[in-house]
Amino acid sequence: MNPGLALCHPYPFEKLAQLKHGIIAPEHKAHISLSIGEPTHPTPAFIQHALFEHIKGLGAYPTTKGIPALRQAIADWLCFRFKIPAGEIDPETHILPVSGTREALFSIAQCVVAASAKPIVIMPNPFYQIYEGAALLAGAEPYFLNTTEASGYLADFESVPEMIWERCRLVYICSPGNPSGAVMSQETQEKLIRLAEKYDFIIASDECYSELYDDEGNPPVGLLQTAYAMGNKAFKRCLVFHSLSKRSNAPGLRSGFVAGDAEILQSYFQYRTYQGCAMPLPTQHASIRAWQDEAHVIENRELYRAKFAAFIDILSNVCDISKPEASFYVWLKTTLPDTEFAQQLFAKENVTVLPGSYLSREFGGLNPGKNHVRIALVAPLADCVEAAHRINNFITTLN
Repeated sequence: MNPGLALCHPYPFEKLAQLKHGIIAPEHKAHISLSIGEPTHPTPAFIQHALFEHIKGLGAYPTTKGIPALRQAIADWLCFRFKIPAGEIDPETHILPVSGTREALFSIAQCVVAASAKPIVIMPNPFYQIYEGAALLAGAEPYFLNTTEASGYLADFESVPEMIWERCRLVYICSPGNPSGAVMSQETQEKLIRLAEKYDFIIASDECYSELYDDEGNPPVGLLQTAYAMGNKAFKRCLVFHSLSKRSNAPGLRSGFVAGDAEILQSYFQYRTYQGCAMPLPTQHASIRAWQDEAHVIENRELYRAKFAAFIDILSNVCDISKPEASFYVWLKTTLPDTEFAQQLFAKENVTVLPGSYLSREFGGLNPGKNHVRIALVAPLADCVEAAHRINNFITTLN
């Protein structure tokens, strides 16, 4: 067996199930789940129709690289969204469609990390657990960068010792961040790209929450956008990962892409021809329609803004709560230990949230997820409002 398997932690939702095991929540209160970041807004009808229109495509094997029309739609969207001149992203060399960002974020480490070199993979802490599992199963050592309230919930790359950079082969970043919603500045991305040039590592930028931002006039900057602005027009050492799951409320479509450095993507393409995760043709056609439309994305952001406004208004008098720059999470500080808060909230109010310590590791004597819970505002507005009232009641009884 791969020795990295023994080092992998149980997934957060396995731990959550154990935490809730045996607890009987109040039956007169309907369960409200705010623990999993699974969008529940309806998948736009035009995406569904495109899927059905091309259902006969299930009769043919799809290619690993995807059809040219899909890659062109992705290239057009990237240029439009991240203010890169049209034509500067080559759909033939700079883009690979993938079956959702989860599998791509995992498999990129297996492709680019050589275990014999005693490599290090750097990642934020808390983090999407795929980063850690990908590093361990690639034979690398994870190195965590604690993101705390003091740092604005952002990673401090200047704190990394040179001996760590010298062994680093891959850096995962997530902006907007999961779970905090914090957005990395262009200046910080520039510093990281310069470090990548100096120490020859790859940056894997998880940007799957990039379209769920609060300020319509100030969308989060992307890594390719920063690289291009620096004059790195070949996007050397830079890869971005995008998905339709959050942007278009289509998590079951399993559709995303990786874009950036053509040389890395050529090797990754070779890897993927063996991995066998080609996107089905009906999915590709539905994805083309999704990437070509912005109206449904704007509407989606409005739905989340309404939920944040209502949720925060109800809770602002009993706890320290604020709206994140982006994402659909509230990263709430707790007065109780986070596991106890989540357990008691479920037991008394039948609301499920995720303990922050399940999303992080102790590093440097600190677990930055402790005394936080992640609340995903993915349920319908009425359910989010009801959940906020129940959490308000729960915190009031604690106080």
